[in-house]
Amino acid sequence: MSGIQRKASRQVKFKRGSGAGGDGFARILANTGWLLGGKGVGAVLSLAYLAIVTRTLGVADFGRFALVLSAANVIKTLVSFDSWQIVVRYGQTHLADGNGDAVNRVLRFCILIDLASALAGGLIAALILLLFGDLLELGPGMGWQVWLFCMVMMVTIRSSPTGVLRLFDRFDSAAVAETMIPVGRMAGAAAALALIPTITGFLIAWGAAELLCAASYWWLALRVGGSRIGSWRAGRALDARRENPGIIGFLTATNLQTTLTSMGQQVAVLIVGGFVGPAGAGLYRLANQLANALTKISGLLSRSIFVELSRTQSSHGAEALDALFRRTSRLALLAGAVIITLILTIGRPLLGLVAGDDFLPAYPLLLLLGIAACVDLIGVSYRPLLMATDRAGLSLRITFIATLLLLCLQAALLPLYGTKGAATANVVAALAGFAMMSLASRGAVRARKPD
Repeated sequence: MSGIQRKASRQVKFKRGSGAGGDGFARILANTGWLLGGKGVGAVLSLAYLAIVTRTLGVADFGRFALVLSAANVIKTLVSFDSWQIVVRYGQTHLADGNGDAVNRVLRFCILIDLASALAGGLIAALILLLFGDLLELGPGMGWQVWLFCMVMMVTIRSSPTGVLRLFDRFDSAAVAETMIPVGRMAGAAAALALIPTITGFLIAWGAAELLCAASYWWLALRVGGSRIGSWRAGRALDARRENPGIIGFLTATNLQTTLTSMGQQVAVLIVGGFVGPAGAGLYRLANQLANALTKISGLLSRSIFVELSRTQSSHGAEALDALFRRTSRLALLAGAVIITLILTIGRPLLGLVAGDDFLPAYPLLLLLGIAACVDLIGVSYRPLLMATDRAGLSLRITFIATLLLLCLQAALLPLYGTKGAATANVVAALAGFAMMSLASRGAVRARKPD
């Protein structure tokens, strides 16, 4: 049979929007719906607790609070691994083979990585506070409090239990666990307002919310996994390296990619703070938070898409993969257009409602950062596709170039245009990353198709 005949035969067997591709797309919508449900609760609560924090602390102290959060998130992002992708990617094969013990070894391997990350993060946080604490302008006696908050952020790395829930398509349980952060922050912000209306009080509230979320994730993951994730005494965790060829390379690529993406955003706040002070950093972070709140669907879609693209790639072939990729791309384009419209119409009133008139100068930043976030949303299918088709290295190189471009542009534009220049750098870097990811993804799809 010729290549053309084989291709025609596959097209007869597989119709777009049906079968494997249709089922995968339906699961993406369902799983994203669960995640959106949890994030919907979080979005509403985040507006409330942000209002409490900004109105209680004021522009300058909220800027200091924002710098602490950004520094902690930079460290956490630097040392943590997206080990949930390891659990999903390699656990699926062992689960299909009925080898629960191998799944357990993969899980324990990821737990070891998370623990090592927490230790490294604590050491880095201590070093940063010792060497650069004065630059954060935290005030006397705040160093130990900030370090303890960073340690809480490190020990609550919850990527491994997240992987278990996604491995078994329990996005509903993950959504419940994830809502513990906004619920905890809302309760903590109210308590801090009543008892300790200072940066210290809100740091305690944010740390307690992280602990509550991590505990919920582990409880639900162990309950869902049960006996299906095998025995916790079967073999050694490090045996996972031998049983899963390529796991170290995949782990390294995913970690560096996540680190570069997140650090580009978090370091931006620190760079802005260094150039324009805590007040400017506070305005920038508030605008960034609101823009990200309006585009949370990007991250939610990415998580659901990676799981389904990995499953489709391994089980259903190139035609199903292509169809699923195209449908998710169209969905992301529609979502991006809707969110841009929302930012243009309700962005300024929302900013004033949440933070008060003192923060209205952040609206141009909100608009620019929202556009950048929507560009990322429209290309949300690209990175999961490259990861699922064994092109993690290519995705990493593109992310590195986009992040480097972002930081260089910020360094160039901040002295000239202030925070607006920093926000404009985000838009340019997002467009460049989108163009590169688009070309790489389309090449990956073409390479998977038979001649």
